[in-house]
Amino acid sequence: MAFSRKHKETIVDQYSEWVDKSQAMYILSYSKMNMPAIDEARKKLRDSNAQMHVVKNRLFKLVLDEKGLPYDEKFWENNNLVVFALEDAPAVAKLMNEITKGNDKFKVRAGYMDGRMLKAQQVAALADLPTLPVMRAMLLGTILAPASKLVRTMAEPARGLAAVIKANSEKQTA
Repeated sequence: MAFSRKHKETIVDQYSEWVDKSQAMYILSYSKMNMPAIDEARKKLRDSNAQMHVVKNRLFKLVLDEKGLPYDEKFWENNNLVVFALEDAPAVAKLMNEITKGNDKFKVRAGYMDGRMLKAQQVAALADLPTLPVMRAMLLGTILAPASKLVRTMAEPARGLAAVIKANSEKQTA
């Protein structure tokens, strides 16, 4: 189906908006695709504030050129899906690993983060990182550990004195 020039410009503008909004993009190749598989993947990604779109390669390359993002010409010859991670890039990478694991329909090919192209191995390494809430909890635990130890150390003499007084009062009443 042929698109008019105006419709192509609208598509390119939409792609450009998705690229601007996303923290990371992941490119998946697909084969033997059916709509239930796509819908299931989209549902999982939607819960993590990500979007999956089938893109027209030639039009998406125009956006990559406009944004100054590198790409290999041969890379964009196959059928591609682009997943846009709007918030937590490692969480979306984890979901993509789950989606592609044991699935011959989808395969992670590459990604983009901070203006750099990522290889499939780098996307897999990103998926191994903890999610944002886990990282925040780890950081908070690290920050609070010295303060809580200080409070325990400062409270210990008073606690010891209270224990001695209590033991003494129990001894006198007995």
